[in-house]
Amino acid sequence: MIRKPLSRPVASRELTQLRARLAVAEETLRAICSGEVDSVLVAGKEGSDFFTLDGTGHVYRVLIESMNEGALTLTPDKTILYANQCFARMVKCPLEQVMGSSLRHFLSAGDLTTLGPLMKLADKSGSKIQVQLNARGGSKMPAQISIRPIGGDGLNRRSIGMVVTDMTEARRTEELLRGLTHRAVQAHEAERGSVALELHGHITQLLCAVLVRCQTLADRLSPRDGIAKSEALKLRAMLGKAATEVERISRHLRPSVLDDLGLVPALCDISTEFAERVGVSLKLACTTLTARLPADTELTLFRILQEALKNVEQHAHASHVTVRLTKHGGGVQLVIRDDGISFDPMKNYPNLQRGMGGLGLLSMRERVSYVGGTLTITSAPRAGTEIEVRIPPPPKPTSKRATKSQR
Repeated sequence: MIRKPLSRPVASRELTQLRARLAVAEETLRAICSGEVDSVLVAGKEGSDFFTLDGTGHVYRVLIESMNEGALTLTPDKTILYANQCFARMVKCPLEQVMGSSLRHFLSAGDLTTLGPLMKLADKSGSKIQVQLNARGGSKMPAQISIRPIGGDGLNRRSIGMVVTDMTEARRTEELLRGLTHRAVQAHEAERGSVALELHGHITQLLCAVLVRCQTLADRLSPRDGIAKSEALKLRAMLGKAATEVERISRHLRPSVLDDLGLVPALCDISTEFAERVGVSLKLACTTLTARLPADTELTLFRILQEALKNVEQHAHASHVTVRLTKHGGGVQLVIRDDGISFDPMKNYPNLQRGMGGLGLLSMRERVSYVGGTLTITSAPRAGTEIEVRIPPPPKPTSKRATKSQR
């Protein structure tokens, strides 16, 4: 059978149809690859078949690219397989330079040392770490990295997924809150000082005057007024106790010995008063301080000992307490240890807040943090509780050198 060649109009028409079908196929393929299509109807000899396509990958890619947090996929050796535009903006590098590079370029040696074990532990559970991102130009940005394991790639190699959160605003807010807390503490201390002055300067003097009048009244009563004389003497004794208690409260509100003599005499005073009043054995050991500490540091250490002793009295049921003040690396260290009932600082956090008195654990940490120190609480069954405070030396004032003008 000899087939006749197609005429030019027919061939041209079929070529046009073929190009149109090819254009439709290319557009369909593009839509499938881009995730715009999630199902396809294909016509066959035995009818049409309906196929559903998984478009979730595209949806997730769009979500990751539009999020306000950095997203990374890394190999176990910290090579960046994928990064979104947000992370590229964080490190101020073009995206094509970020992908394929190492995470080591954007973290300090110390952060990398901490990050390594967390990436290994990410096979079991997620982890978080606070770091400083190194951006182009030498700038740094505080960030939090959340680590999660991702499925293997077919070669039994597991990738690591990371979400990088910019902590700049959080740190700024944290600083503002810390400053607000410090101002609140300062206002609280000023109010305590005002109340202490009122108690010492007015109430105590008034009680002492009444006490003297009661003694005068008792002396003027004759032995025949036995009942009245006895009541006057009892009233004098009660007024004496009231004056002593008001004076004690005044010293606790704002100890004048702390302002006048310094930290060590103030610690000795409050320790002696506690041991005599509560009946708990207390051993105090203080190093010799050649110079006065900053006022905020002295007040912080005094308040922490005050609250710790209050907790021992109200909750710990301890029989022995040791207090040790020593020099540590140019700074000072205060350690308070008791043999009373222990607790879990993390598990019983609300109870601890109440147990530590009005100051509370959070305020104690804020006080120590404001003077640049650290607070550590250790508690174990049958081992009591230990509170350790370490405060570094104050920064040295920067000396300004006089400069000579050159003529």
